[in-house]
Amino acid sequence: MNSFNIRCNFVLVMTLMLFFVSASPIDASAALKDSKQPAVGTVAGDFQLSNLQGKKIKLSDQLKNGPVVLLVLRGYPGYQCPLCTRQVSQFINSAPKFKAAKASVLLVYPGAVNNLNTKAGEFIQSQQLPANFHFLTDPGYKFTNAYGLRWDAKRETAYPSTFIIGTDGKVKYSKISKTHGNRSNAKEVLQKLTD
Repeated sequence: MNSFNIRCNFVLVMTLMLFFVSASPIDASAALKDSKQPAVGTVAGDFQLSNLQGKKIKLSDQLKNGPVVLLVLRGYPGYQCPLCTRQVSQFINSAPKFKAAKASVLLVYPGAVNNLNTKAGEFIQSQQLPANFHFLTDPGYKFTNAYGLRWDAKRETAYPSTFIIGTDGKVKYSKISKTHGNRSNAKEVLQKLTD
């Protein structure tokens, strides 16, 4: 084999290797998805969602009154998530402590557009929301996708996540669970709020 053929074969092999490495969708999509997730020290993207009565709540408006605790729930993956129910109850039971920390709590219930408000109403019906708590829906996962929290698997909706966003708009605390459990509890979040 002459040197010209060796060089051509080398170039062909290298080109094929680069093609297959760059065509790998797993690494590229994982990196893109993770890059959108709010990290500690970054500015949280502003958003506006509605509660079940149609009132629009905007993150930047809430931050004028104090820090915001953002709790992203699983929504309705075919059933009302018992871990979400327990977590929300725990946060509501700690409402006086969140109020003392001048924090508002935004509970986001994501899901498909069809029947989202019905399912969200079923989820929150037995809870009395304190004045500094807002239960918001995310129809069509627009917010969930923007924050890189969409759990795009069968019978899944969003990664259960908790963030503390300071009045400067920066994320002070972030916990994103890639399972149904391993979530932030109210005591942990309150401790981070007062640190």
